[in-house]
Amino acid sequence: MSKKAVFAIVCVFGLATFVFAQGEKKAPAKKGIAILQPQMAVETGSFSAPAGKLGQKTGNPWSATTVGAAVDGKPNSAQTATLVGEILDFSCYLQVGKHGEKHRACGQKCFTAGQPIGLLTEDGNLYMLMEEEHDPRRDGLTEFRKAAIEHAAHIMEVTGTLSSHAGYKALYVTGYLKK
Repeated sequence: MSKKAVFAIVCVFGLATFVFAQGEKKAPAKKGIAILQPQMAVETGSFSAPAGKLGQKTGNPWSATTVGAAVDGKPNSAQTATLVGEILDFSCYLQVGKHGEKHRACGQKCFTAGQPIGLLTEDGNLYMLMEEEHDPRRDGLTEFRKAAIEHAAHIMEVTGTLSSHAGYKALYVTGYLKK
């Protein structure tokens, strides 16, 4: 292919991208990425006044069972963090942008069926939420999913171990071992 042809293709692609971007109507976000379908409002809690708290702060980012399960006893680097966001169905949000009070019942059904739990922060970032304790989580001895079902479509303050890799972000929540 000639240099002129490659240049023409690049120009057409660039122009098309520019025109397409001009036609998009997205609500402005404070920073980061815009929240999908912002018209789907949350009615319980706000980013400045969350409805409640989930998770416990611990002395170490990873529990003993996570360290024990890690390759050579060395889990991936992480830090304890507290984030505020909407508890939502990760799959429905990414697939069709649904969240908020109008999606609460669907999200609760999805959580009950085992779909991944997400936390959507004010800046539009999405985090997967999971129990931190590796062996109890694996063996079904944790109950975080119950708390997520109860608080679906609520804005909550969530404390846990923040880990990320290659663009994926997760917050591992501690404190939900079955008694």
